[in-house]
Amino acid sequence: MDSLKKYHLSEEARIITPTLPGEKSKALLSLQAQIEGSVVSYPRNMPIAIKRAKGSIIEDVDGNHFIDFFGGCGVLNVGHGNEYVLEYVKEQQSDLIHALDFPTENKLSLIQKIIGHLPEEIREDYKVSFGGPTGSDAIEAAIKLAKIKTGRDGIIAFTGGYHGMTSGALAVTSDIFFRNHITSLMPNVHFVPYNYPYRDKSTTAENENTISGIEYFKNVLTNGHSGITKPAAILLEPIQGEGGNIVPEEGYLEELVRIAHENDVLVIFDEIQSGFFRTGSFLEFMNTKAIPDIITFSKGFGGIGFPISGLIYKKEIEAWGPAAHIGTFRGNQVSIAAARGAFDFIDEYNIGEYVKYIGEYLMDNLKQLQLDSPFIGEVRGRGMMIGVEFVKDRETKEPFPEFIKKFRAECFQRGLLFEVGGHYNNVLRLVPPLITTKKIVDNAIVIMKEAIAVCQEDYLESVFS
Repeated sequence: MDSLKKYHLSEEARIITPTLPGEKSKALLSLQAQIEGSVVSYPRNMPIAIKRAKGSIIEDVDGNHFIDFFGGCGVLNVGHGNEYVLEYVKEQQSDLIHALDFPTENKLSLIQKIIGHLPEEIREDYKVSFGGPTGSDAIEAAIKLAKIKTGRDGIIAFTGGYHGMTSGALAVTSDIFFRNHITSLMPNVHFVPYNYPYRDKSTTAENENTISGIEYFKNVLTNGHSGITKPAAILLEPIQGEGGNIVPEEGYLEELVRIAHENDVLVIFDEIQSGFFRTGSFLEFMNTKAIPDIITFSKGFGGIGFPISGLIYKKEIEAWGPAAHIGTFRGNQVSIAAARGAFDFIDEYNIGEYVKYIGEYLMDNLKQLQLDSPFIGEVRGRGMMIGVEFVKDRETKEPFPEFIKKFRAECFQRGLLFEVGGHYNNVLRLVPPLITTKKIVDNAIVIMKEAIAVCQEDYLESVFS
């Protein structure tokens, strides 16, 4: 779509310094190390200091241009600095910035847009509440609402799931790296396996048509000796993000919801990363027939990086009264205006359909790359939420995190940024801005081809030397 070109700083990487990071970036990275807390993480693998950004291109303080397939961790759905959205922001800033939970035309208009983008047959069933500014806040609110509604306090979460860093959100996040040295989190959380088509195996010919993980989940809820009392809710991502951009097999979500509802258990879908047209549809659950009770949202809803989060939930589970869940910065008026602008931009430019087109184009190119590399086990995803899993051997599927670490470094040196994740830290996770152009994709693929060739040559040399 040529009309999207103007929303980008350029359409290619441009590295002008002899080395990366450049000298100015080095100075700022050094200062950061001295005065900012050691929990800083992203600059350790992408060592740059950022000056400006537009669309899918980031410029560092040394003048280098990077293709951003990281998208601010899946936040910048309509790109960095989108001027269409900024007009809404500027207008709102001049009128009102902070309004707690008082009604404003700005906020009520956004709620109407959110509900109006749900499937027509269920729109009247849902309402919206705003939480604090981050996705973790939305998760905490969803858990609280489920517990109040059911009178129970257990939560079933899923292996590979990521839901945030606050106490409750971390308790339902499976990665034990984040939980090391923490001895106390929200109690009564139990994990069950998430459907992982690439790695799940049927054990007998008879169960080849059985959806992996469903019987285990059903047993947990229905077997009086499962050791797990009936929970308030199950909580999962309809497509796992940090877990490796894993798309579960068809029918999995529907069966989970059916079994949960048959056992009077609420269903929470974490759409913080998969939502806001990341997969083409407004929310990922709309690509299925699964209907959740509560949906958490954040990240891309701010359009260009403005912090916002909240819940979309069925009216029938309304269980909390005035001030039962509060937050000083819930529903910031400027973030709300940015969200309205992002909605209008997406509707005007038909970005939902464009995501399906450009996502398929990117996937096709990555699958071609897979044909040239014995170390790519699977390319998967939907829309602009894509995972590339690296393995040492396609037959054994042994994870190869060492390879992707070098691959990421080689891509960085050529001007391409992306995140690595997965159950074994061996998955290239691509969550670029949804407005990424075909030319930008082409240039990113060229970088990947060059980088993977270098990595493969180095690996083979090390093996046979």
